[in-house]
Amino acid sequence: MPRVLILFVLAAAAVFANVRLYLKDGDYQVVREYKVLADRVRYYSVERGDWEEIPLDLVDLKKTESEAKRRDEALKEEAAALAVEEKAEREAAKEVSKVPEEPGVYLVDGNALKSIPAAESKFVGQTKKRSILKALSPVPMVAGKGTLEVDGEHSANVVSSNRPEFYIRLSTEERFGIIKLTDHKGNRVVEQLTIVPVTKEIVEEQVEVQVFRRQVGDGLYKIWPMKDLEEGEYAVVEYTPATDGNLHVQVWDFGYRAAGAPAPAPAATPPAKR
Repeated sequence: MPRVLILFVLAAAAVFANVRLYLKDGDYQVVREYKVLADRVRYYSVERGDWEEIPLDLVDLKKTESEAKRRDEALKEEAAALAVEEKAEREAAKEVSKVPEEPGVYLVDGNALKSIPAAESKFVGQTKKRSILKALSPVPMVAGKGTLEVDGEHSANVVSSNRPEFYIRLSTEERFGIIKLTDHKGNRVVEQLTIVPVTKEIVEEQVEVQVFRRQVGDGLYKIWPMKDLEEGEYAVVEYTPATDGNLHVQVWDFGYRAAGAPAPAPAATPPAKR
């Protein structure tokens, strides 16, 4: 609600709010306003729509003024609440305007936002004879066990906060969260997969990080860990439950290293075969 409109509404409420002018016999008059004039009280009667007077010694001024004070305090509280609400609405609108319209994940980096590129994920299926490596989006699954992996031991996207904050803008409403990645032969495992024969049902196992989620706009959420992260590899993920026999997952990988911590050593390159 615009500030000018808030002030107008409150001013109108203050002017036109009715007051009970209490009498010592327990009765009262509903008045718009009143004035104490020497030995009498002059008031505007709401019932009769006109100014009237009554002897002062018939009026319970203490009770009348006490109720008027409570009314004024209630109006001030309402004004303060409206001001807080207006400020929150302004800040929410400002917050939403900072995030690009394109679906994706954006790291809060001080007062700026840093776009995190989506990682290329691969399904590594395990069979008796060999491993099957296929690109994702979506991947038709074959019966057995496997892993969803991201190449390399470490992410190029490094955060130094143990409570990093992200915005995630969704193209459609999907499940999302933060997961911890584990190491597997020089790559990072997003999740373990079991594909049930015949039904092709996919059972997904992830190391989930407990997070706070706050919706700040249509399809736009802010997400951050509930507890401090341990140093290691992580990812923001968005996924649709695999009900059609295919795997639908998007991965935005990042690594957490405390400020000043040495960069991880690059993986050793095996010697060339002669």
